[in-house]
Amino acid sequence: MSQAYPLGKTLDAALSKVAPAARTLMEAKALAGGLEVVELATDWLTVSEEAAAAMFAPSDALAHGHLQRYEDEHGNPVVAVTWWKLAEPGTVPKKAAKPAPKAETTPAEPADHTDDLYFRRGRTKPSRRRYVDPRQLDLFRHVDTDSDA
Repeated sequence: MSQAYPLGKTLDAALSKVAPAARTLMEAKALAGGLEVVELATDWLTVSEEAAAAMFAPSDALAHGHLQRYEDEHGNPVVAVTWWKLAEPGTVPKKAAKPAPKAETTPAEPADHTDDLYFRRGRTKPSRRRYVDPRQLDLFRHVDTDSDA
């Protein structure tokens, strides 16, 4: 089952039982009712045991999966709420466009990309071979098959 996240201008509005819920950004924009969808936000709430139990009580609401329960270092419940954050149109500053990448200039001499880390861990040392005993073949008895017995 896919996740559905509630919409709201504030966290309290998103946690209300009547808040609409959307699975995708396009669906959230359609349900926003003239408001602008700013982001899919995650906020953390430290609540009491009773409030956490009430938040996770079964309900007929469309939204599900937008609440996750954790504990802090003292064992108190902490709830992560994921919701679509809404704002009035024109109140959200537009993101600045990324600057065009600068044209690379080719240096006259190729750059040396090796550094001290390359030489540090023995990557350039000759591999160490295991010692091979020259008498190792003496373990097998030589059988002469061409001799007359």
